[in-house]
Amino acid sequence: MTEPVLQHLVVVPEGTAGGPRRMAWWDWPCTGSDASRVVVCVHGLSRQGRDFDVLARALQPHARVVSVDVAGRGHSDWLADPTGYQVPTYATDIAQLLMQLRQQHPHCLIDWVGTSMGGLIGMALAAQPGLGIHRLVLNDVGPVIQWEALQRIGSYVGTNPSFDTEQQAIHYLATISTGFGPHTPEQWASLSRPMLRQREGRWWLHYDPAIAVPFRQMATDDQAARQSAQAGEAMLWALFDAITCPTLLLRGADSDLLSAATAEAMSRRGPRPSVVTWPGVGHAPTLVAEYQVAAIRDFLLAA
Repeated sequence: MTEPVLQHLVVVPEGTAGGPRRMAWWDWPCTGSDASRVVVCVHGLSRQGRDFDVLARALQPHARVVSVDVAGRGHSDWLADPTGYQVPTYATDIAQLLMQLRQQHPHCLIDWVGTSMGGLIGMALAAQPGLGIHRLVLNDVGPVIQWEALQRIGSYVGTNPSFDTEQQAIHYLATISTGFGPHTPEQWASLSRPMLRQREGRWWLHYDPAIAVPFRQMATDDQAARQSAQAGEAMLWALFDAITCPTLLLRGADSDLLSAATAEAMSRRGPRPSVVTWPGVGHAPTLVAEYQVAAIRDFLLAA
């Protein structure tokens, strides 16, 4: 398989996100004869674009795969103002990437695979008909995010730990990611190494710790935060109901972020997605197991 090329796009954000900066993305070229399909993959809150390596290799014979490092993560620039670390900023950034892809190939079909936060960004963009999302995969996320999951994620995101060795860092990431489900040591290592940066003789996480600033404000357990969360849910349901493209909803049966009740409600609203639930997995499926890859591949490539 052809290895990905690290690309950069200068994005011009709106509002509090500051001036022009670079957004990184990994370009997996299509190895087949038909390059008219592009699959855009977007990761969760504290992850990065190399999470999709296994999926990208499986899709390469059929599509070009673009895997994004969202602002403040991976090889993308950090924001000067941490209050910009929110879905509207990310959606604005990636919309500019979608426009560039369409300029390169005006008639290409653009599909979306989004894990957790990446799914929320996908909902925001798929709700806009002008952006032309062809098929949408939401990985363990919906308009209602369970409060317990926010509290769990808030307990570690942005803490900025460092480690003496790479193996210590890999063990730490595996410890806070038990919801991913069973993985071999080799799979944990592959998922963890792109998450790390070595400097000053120690190993650090790849992201700007300030990504936690708006997240922790949202997860604060007070009346104002809960009212804000309710307003956010209403907005997300409105976005979801506006989506018309074929949609697949993936869920870990043990997920603490996407409840079974929310998934069932989603199956009856908006794009009425097909729902696939995987036992023994929580939040969020990593899309490295063959059965998980096959579910996405079959959905995206269906006639």
